[in-house]
Amino acid sequence: MDFPVTFQIFGKTMLAHPIFEALGMFMGMRYYFYLKRKSSEKLSFNTSAAVLIGATAGALIGSKLIGNLENPYKLFEHFNFKSIWSNNTIVGGLAFGLIGVELAKKIVGHKESTGDLIVYPLLLAIIIGRVGCFLTGVDEETYGVPTQSIFGMHLGDQYLRHPVALYEIVFLLGLWVVLKIKQSTADYPSGYIFQIFMVSYFIFRFFLDFIKPRVELIGNFGTIQLVCLSVIIYYIFKIKETKTVNSH
Repeated sequence: MDFPVTFQIFGKTMLAHPIFEALGMFMGMRYYFYLKRKSSEKLSFNTSAAVLIGATAGALIGSKLIGNLENPYKLFEHFNFKSIWSNNTIVGGLAFGLIGVELAKKIVGHKESTGDLIVYPLLLAIIIGRVGCFLTGVDEETYGVPTQSIFGMHLGDQYLRHPVALYEIVFLLGLWVVLKIKQSTADYPSGYIFQIFMVSYFIFRFFLDFIKPRVELIGNFGTIQLVCLSVIIYYIFKIKETKTVNSH
């Protein structure tokens, strides 16, 4: 296979990443609305609209903000609006999407968790998006560092690199299976599956970024790893709180 994989659309050559990213978002949203129709939990229109707007706005802001802060030196030395708009990361999207949802729920006075229903659509969207990351090779900064391990692949330059997108796809498929098993074997409080998803994904991303090119900001941690640590700490306390409330 030659990297990067490109597609001809309306006479223009496009990289696989933005195409699969858009496809992932579309399929994820369709899957979410399908699950929502089947769900016994019905939210009011105001609550549903507020949560959707909060999640979308937070994810858009967070993905761009954290994506650009991955290399703050480059951001401030070579300011380029096109480059700023194209930089994004799912870590920022998830973290700030969470903030957006929590703010939206406070505004409309909704106290129950609304996250469980979005877990599997998120998994589907990220998996499809990561296929695009893999097919794009080294043309966008979603590749791994050089390696001599048996997993190393040529992704468009002279080095054997960690195919981190494939690692993530395997992890997400495994997480999907584990979460489905947990849901079918025990009765959990609302929001617990979402919390497990978030903690698991952010722990995985924290360690995965050690084998991705990154700018070290504090110690040997990059921006994404610092965000991951913040979310992990938040959810450790959140899960403890959920278990305590449920035990009473």
